[in-house]
Amino acid sequence: MKKKKTKFLCRNCGYESTGFFGKCPSCGEWNTLEEVEILPEGTSSKRAKKTVTSKKLIDVKSSSSFRVKTNIEEFNRVMGGGIVKDSISIITAKPGAGKSTLLLQVANDLAKTGHKILYASGEESENQIKNRANRIEDEISENIYVCSSNVMDDVLEEIRKIDPDMVIVDSIQTFTLRELQSRAGTPTQVMECAYKLVDIAKDQERPRMVFLVGQMTKEDELAGVRSLEHLVDTVLLIENESNEELRYLLTTKNRYGSTGEMGFFIMTERGLLSLDNPSEYFMTQRKRGEELPGSALSVIREGTRPIILEIEALCSQNFLPYPSRISENMRKEQLNTLISILEQRANLRLMDKNVVVKTTGGIKLKETASNLAVIMSIYSAAKNIAIDTATVFIADVGLTGELKSVPSLELRLKEADRLGFKRAFVAPVNINKKHFDNLEIIQCNKVSDVMEKIMQ
Repeated sequence: MKKKKTKFLCRNCGYESTGFFGKCPSCGEWNTLEEVEILPEGTSSKRAKKTVTSKKLIDVKSSSSFRVKTNIEEFNRVMGGGIVKDSISIITAKPGAGKSTLLLQVANDLAKTGHKILYASGEESENQIKNRANRIEDEISENIYVCSSNVMDDVLEEIRKIDPDMVIVDSIQTFTLRELQSRAGTPTQVMECAYKLVDIAKDQERPRMVFLVGQMTKEDELAGVRSLEHLVDTVLLIENESNEELRYLLTTKNRYGSTGEMGFFIMTERGLLSLDNPSEYFMTQRKRGEELPGSALSVIREGTRPIILEIEALCSQNFLPYPSRISENMRKEQLNTLISILEQRANLRLMDKNVVVKTTGGIKLKETASNLAVIMSIYSAAKNIAIDTATVFIADVGLTGELKSVPSLELRLKEADRLGFKRAFVAPVNINKKHFDNLEIIQCNKVSDVMEKIMQ
């Protein structure tokens, strides 16, 4: 009997070797090399041969209606305005975050508008999929077909028979091709199955929308080789804090839209509820005269969207040798820097105070536009002075205590004006104040100037 030839593939980076290493020489990860069979030439997976002719770019026809929109506005936003008809996307998240639930909601929404959907699952039975659909949907469309199999050949055959407009594969790491001898989840199986689905999506005569569900590693990254992310058009990620109902849907790659766009959802018993106006969620609704010390508002930007965000601070007496500096929503180094600016440039003594900073809704502070609001929330808490709820702070703060301008300032100010805010503290910049109906724009040079105007 002829001995089978094998090689070793790293499931993390795709590195190939003729021998086994405990540690991958390429990516440095331990125990990631797996033995796979080298198929004889002529028996390996082959891409379908097509006759291809080049065209002048100017002669290529473009369509203004190449996107398919759903009734889930937050999903449309993240996708760049809808799903591109000949695209392949992958969505990943921690177990239980809502990947399958969201895709099933999208599938049923499109099915109601006449699109034919094939939902192929290698992890759940048809009965399990039906039970989840009954839980989250009032009415299940007859245009949704389910296929419970972990063999990609079966899925491809069903695609040929049903001719769906959209294909969902849950999850790509559980599927295998019969012609390959390696087990499910290996780099060879995952990539070859993905290549088959790319051919399905990019067929010029019959383009389709394809969604893959990708498993996540314990390092919170998409499982498998990086080549899978390069292959697809869009990479979606669902993030959530432990035991929190809020879900963030964001895109880390999008060939047809803005990278970094974020959508917000609330996890309920009926599935993921689109949070179309997130500003209402990320700030406490208080009436004039009900202000409390330690709260300040800013306008941050997630992707292309401005969001009003409330930042809360608490200053308490410290009885230990070193005061605590605590925040779950910003880096500790950034918080310490802002506290140092407060002490040095605003003469506010905090070395004997514990300082805790958080955001309403738990959103992360990733940009510097909220730095002035963080400083003002700490100042408000330390001085026990409430800040008017109709005031927003939009500026970065330098080590000199000077206010710095931030990107997309006019967009942020327009959002504050639209929501009825009365005052906005910003850095000295050239801006046409006539564009704002009710918003008073107050330009200050230093953080101490802001504090003086707040005290008036």
